[in-house]
Amino acid sequence: MGQINRLPSEFPDGTRYVIEGRAGHIISRYLEFPDGRQVELPAVRVRPQERVRAPRSLRNPRGPARA
Repeated sequence: MGQINRLPSEFPDGTRYVIEGRAGHIISRYLEFPDGRQVELPAVRVRPQERVRAPRSLRNPRGPARA
């Protein structure tokens, strides 16, 4: 399985999100694409301060707020 840093905003039809676990604990999470490729996702949640944020210009495509 491959690993990626960012997920795309859209996925092809037929993509599956798979969670494997035992006794209530997550063992692995991955995306499975229609062509059979699998992309491993981290099993541990990322804390909000560790998330990568888009630059301000990309977060507000309509431009700066006006008063």
